[in-house]
Amino acid sequence: MNLYQVDTKAIKEVPVKTTPENVREANEGLFRAKMTLPAAAKHCGMTQKEMKMTFLEYLKYHKPDYDQSKES
Repeated sequence: MNLYQVDTKAIKEVPVKTTPENVREANEGLFRAKMTLPAAAKHCGMTQKEMKMTFLEYLKYHKPDYDQSKES
């Protein structure tokens, strides 16, 4: 018998409660490109579609804070 065999049916994901702190962290992670959309959605307990809509709202009120004219 293999001691390291994992029963994949017994593995369950714990649901995450959506809180303002989780959403803020996920939006900042997306804004700074430190998180992917699926990771951010999972971090807040949202679907990817909900996360996209939330992030688009975030972008309305948070303009870029870097100077694009210096980049080539």
